[in-house]
Amino acid sequence: MTAAHLDEVAAIENDCFSHPWSRRSLESELKNETSHFLVAVEDGKVIGYIGMSAVIDEGYLFNAAVDSHYRKKGVGSALVRELVTWCQKHDFAFLTLEVRESNAPAIALYSRFGFVRVGERKNYYSDPAENALLMTKYF
Repeated sequence: MTAAHLDEVAAIENDCFSHPWSRRSLESELKNETSHFLVAVEDGKVIGYIGMSAVIDEGYLFNAAVDSHYRKKGVGSALVRELVTWCQKHDFAFLTLEVRESNAPAIALYSRFGFVRVGERKNYYSDPAENALLMTKYF
């Protein structure tokens, strides 16, 4: 991801999440040397993104989202695959994330890439209130 992608990534973020990151927050993370973002682009338009933070050999996935017009077309899978590959190339021990327990499509996606449930955070999300499942892929 580059600064040129920020407006489109922020728009997807606003569309997909009840508490979206601001454009300013995304820009700050883009400048953070421990953060790593990937975007999916079709015909010059950002259609999805994924971002994580790296702490030594550990990966913490921030957000992953796909424009609603491009869902169920393999964009999310491509982004997760690329991030997992990047983590493997950089000798990570694991990549972990939180996901709403009701988000069956996301849970299925992460499971296909070898993420396993390792815990739960009670009332982690709001609007609506919901638990988060902790899922981790070990390398």
